[in-house]
Amino acid sequence: MSDIHSTAFRYEAVCTELGIEPNPYVTLMFDKEKEEAVFEFKESMDLYLAGNNKLLTDKRLVDSDAEALYKTLCNNTYVDGLDLRYNNLTSVGAKHIAKLLEETVTLKYLNLMCNDIESEGAEAIAKALHKNESLRVLRLNGNKIGNRGGMCFAQMLQVNKILEALDLGDTDMTIEAVIALPTVLFRNSTLKALNVNRPLIFSCQEETTVHFAKMLKVNTSIEELHLQKYDMRDFGATRLAENLMANMTFNYLDLSCNRITRDGTKELAKVLKNNTSIKILDLGFNRLEDDGAMHLAEAIATYNTTLETLVVASNGIGNKGLCALADAMKTNTTLTSIFIWGNKLEEPACIAFASLLESGRLKPENTDIQAYVVDGVTKLCELSNQIRRHYYWAPNYGSDVPSWQPRGKNPRGSDVVIMKNLTVY
Repeated sequence: MSDIHSTAFRYEAVCTELGIEPNPYVTLMFDKEKEEAVFEFKESMDLYLAGNNKLLTDKRLVDSDAEALYKTLCNNTYVDGLDLRYNNLTSVGAKHIAKLLEETVTLKYLNLMCNDIESEGAEAIAKALHKNESLRVLRLNGNKIGNRGGMCFAQMLQVNKILEALDLGDTDMTIEAVIALPTVLFRNSTLKALNVNRPLIFSCQEETTVHFAKMLKVNTSIEELHLQKYDMRDFGATRLAENLMANMTFNYLDLSCNRITRDGTKELAKVLKNNTSIKILDLGFNRLEDDGAMHLAEAIATYNTTLETLVVASNGIGNKGLCALADAMKTNTTLTSIFIWGNKLEEPACIAFASLLESGRLKPENTDIQAYVVDGVTKLCELSNQIRRHYYWAPNYGSDVPSWQPRGKNPRGSDVVIMKNLTVY
């Protein structure tokens, strides 16, 4: 049975064996864990080594550090989460991480977001996951793995029956890989969350959206899907709506940063009227305008009893649509969070949402606006709250720190949530 002391000792021994100096960042995080162990017994730890935390380090990890971590953790049972986001790991370092995935029995969470891993490194990680029986969450967002890397992960999903969340957003996948992923998910029954934001698609036929829509009709394990920046229009939104009508396990649909207008929103509102299991609907940065907001408001006010979070930020919605949404919240009791900043916030809309905030129907932590009055005129200002505000960074202090993470002097914020709903410790 490993503990923090044996883990730290093993790391120093590995560095001596490899002829390299122990990385001060890794040593610092081990020392902080030792301090905690004095006051609290812990069975495991999340090793947080994000390269963008200036409070902890000014030197990002490189491939030699990845090799040292592999040799340290391959037989380790104490570290079950590894956060290596925003470092300088290339495909060479990714191959060392792949060896770790082949040999580890405890690692559940791995974050490699925004490194320099390309298709060769992605292929090594994907092949390692053919054998791995522990990893639940993998984040590769921002690594340019391309079409070859995406195809490797599609093949992996045919074999792996353990992985529950996969983040391949902003990885420069092209149409072949994007179609391959929903195709293999027709038979995969373990993956719960998938992020395939911003692929490089040059077709105007929305084939990829159609494939995801057909997959959602038959897949009963997927709970969360992110399709940002797909150039999706009303045709694609309609296909998704048609196939979601009978899906009673899907919780979170992210269609932000697309080109959906009132017509596509009308079809998505029908899904809400059907009272499916969708709890979070993100339509931010589309083209809903007043008519689209009215369709959503009607569904929320009269039919839906499941939706908990709605994002309609930056959609050109004016007083008519915003007031309708505010009125809908007065009758709906399940919608607790709504994000509206970036629309046409004139005084009638400001008064409507200020009333919701004042009455307590809408909590300040569940929206991105705050009301204030100047010379008798009600205005709204923006709050930093966002639907996925901790996607790119992990908070170190304050009320945003997760309850399971120590606050204050131990800034070990390991974000083990790939997306909003799915939490794997």
